[in-house]
Amino acid sequence: MDNPLIKLLRSKINTAIFLLGVILFIGVIGFKVISGYTWVNALYMTVITITTVGFGEVQPLDDGSKIFTIILILSSIVVVGYAIKVITEYLLSKNDIEELNQKKMQRKIDNMSNHIIICGYGRNGKQAAKKLLAHNKPFVVIEKNKEIIDKFQSELVPFVHGNANEDEILIQAGIGMASTLISALPNDADNLFVVLSARQINKEMHIISRASQETSYDKLKFAGANNVILPDRIGGDHMASLVVVPDLIEFIDKLSIVGDYNANIEEVCVDKLYNTANVKTIKDLDLRHKTGCTVIGFKGNDDEYIINPEAELKLIPNSKVIVLGRPEQIRKLNSVYNLDLDRI
Repeated sequence: MDNPLIKLLRSKINTAIFLLGVILFIGVIGFKVISGYTWVNALYMTVITITTVGFGEVQPLDDGSKIFTIILILSSIVVVGYAIKVITEYLLSKNDIEELNQKKMQRKIDNMSNHIIICGYGRNGKQAAKKLLAHNKPFVVIEKNKEIIDKFQSELVPFVHGNANEDEILIQAGIGMASTLISALPNDADNLFVVLSARQINKEMHIISRASQETSYDKLKFAGANNVILPDRIGGDHMASLVVVPDLIEFIDKLSIVGDYNANIEEVCVDKLYNTANVKTIKDLDLRHKTGCTVIGFKGNDDEYIINPEAELKLIPNSKVIVLGRPEQIRKLNSVYNLDLDRI
């Protein structure tokens, strides 16, 4: 979104262009009518008069033509001077405002913590940013293509201009305070270098990397990536599954975390679902009766997942339950337990 000052200056530029057009039109008509010039000669005389280049007249001017020329010169000096002033002011202000916006954006990034860094704003980077925006998760994008930054930068999508392979750029993006890094560069070698650099700077952060070749998977994992995603393989598997088990895959696609679909899936820390000694098992939570949601998974503090856990499964601190429900049921879960579910 343009700065209000830039919009004002653009409107002034449009006004200046309009006034120049009016002066040019009046000059051509005046020389045609008063001096009897041809259209070409009238245009020529108007241009050299407005620009004050000092060429001679096409033909001698009579008194009426001289008075008209004097008025045209004085008027054009004012209009041209105004146009030059406005254009110069616009160029200087645009540079200053861009610099101020960059400083403002950098201050915002410097104040971030537990944010996500996305390296590369190609197809996968955009998809990641879109998902994070839907979840209200803070993130920063590192992109070396200035044209892409100028096109997509906003208050919601902060950019750092530079090469993600450089430690200085990663530090500028706040890697020391970041919780996660997503390396979505198109080249596997670049992703490998980013993963190595990021893991060296921040040994605790979660790193997710894109890979084009299956041979890069082990290398990226060895370099320090927690997860390596192969978009082409995932896409191929998904399309093949639509042939083998189309109804099942369509149903799974409906289990979207974002949007007003038939169902939503949420991950909730059990510590937020109970605060009394009476609640010891999933059955004691009674989520089905209270909210309509169904518990379909359980994750213990050992990071092991249990699919379709038994009702008598004991709850432990820092564990999580995966619940399934329609959007209104998830909203009720949020309301009943006063949760901060950004996905709703």
